[in-house]
Amino acid sequence: MTYKIKAGDSLARVAAAQGVSMRDLLAANRQITNPDRVQVGDVINIPAPVPAAAAPSIAAPKKAAPAITLTKLNGHVPTEVLTQIPAIIEKFNIDTPLKLAHFLAQCAHESLNFTATTENLNYSAAALKSVFGKYFLTPALCDSYARKPEAIAARVYASRMGNGDEASKDGWKYRGRGFIQLTGKSNYTAFNKFVDDDVVGTPELVAQKYPLLSAAWFFHSNQIIELSTQGATDAVVTLVTKRVNGGTNGLDERIKHFKAFYALLQA
Repeated sequence: MTYKIKAGDSLARVAAAQGVSMRDLLAANRQITNPDRVQVGDVINIPAPVPAAAAPSIAAPKKAAPAITLTKLNGHVPTEVLTQIPAIIEKFNIDTPLKLAHFLAQCAHESLNFTATTENLNYSAAALKSVFGKYFLTPALCDSYARKPEAIAARVYASRMGNGDEASKDGWKYRGRGFIQLTGKSNYTAFNKFVDDDVVGTPELVAQKYPLLSAAWFFHSNQIIELSTQGATDAVVTLVTKRVNGGTNGLDERIKHFKAFYALLQA
C-alpha cells in the first residue's frame, strides 16, 4: 500500500502509525536519501507489518542490565519517575549512560521537566494562526476556536494518524499524552499491544499510568535507541530530536538536558 505525506508528518510518526519499523519503511522507499526530509504530498510505500508471532519479543531482555547508578539523578528527575526507570532499562535495553541520557533529555523537554503528561491545546487566536495556520486560515476561524482545546484538537488531528474526522473528536480523545506525547489513534493502538490495560478505550491511562513506558516504547518502535548510540555530540542530539519531534523545536534546551543527564550518569 502507499501513503501520501501530510502536514505535520515525519517518517517516524508514519512508521509508528502504520505499525512498521523505520528500517522496513526505509527499505521499502530507497528513493528517500534523507529520512528527516520528506515533503507534503510525497507518496511512499508502506511495507506489510511483521506478524506479531514473528516479531521479536521486547519483554525479555537479552542480557542483564548493566549497573547504572540512578541515585545520581536524585533531585533532577522526580522520584516517581526514577522508580520506573529500571523496568524501562530492562524492557527496552536503554542500558547505558549514553542511551539513558538521550532518552531522559527528550522526555524532560517534551514534558516540561516531567510535569506535563497531556498535551496543552489551550491556544489563543494568535497562537492558532502561528502554530496551526494551515487549519485556521482566517481570523474569524481562529477566533471561533480560540481557547477551546477540545475543538482545536478535533480539528487539527482530524482524518490522520488513524483518527476519524473532526466530528468524531478522535483528535481530542487521542491527543498527545505521556512524556513524549503519544498522539493519534494508530499510535495508541500500536502501544496497546505492550500493556495489559486497554489504552485505546481509556487513553487517559497513557498520561496517568504509562507516561514513561509509552515514551520508551516510542523510542524502541522508531529505533531511536539505536540512533542514540552514535555518540554524545550536539549533532547526535539533533538527529534524535528530529526523529522525536519531526524537526528541531527546542533543540538548544534538549542539548542542555542531554549534557546535564550525561554528566550525572557518567560521574
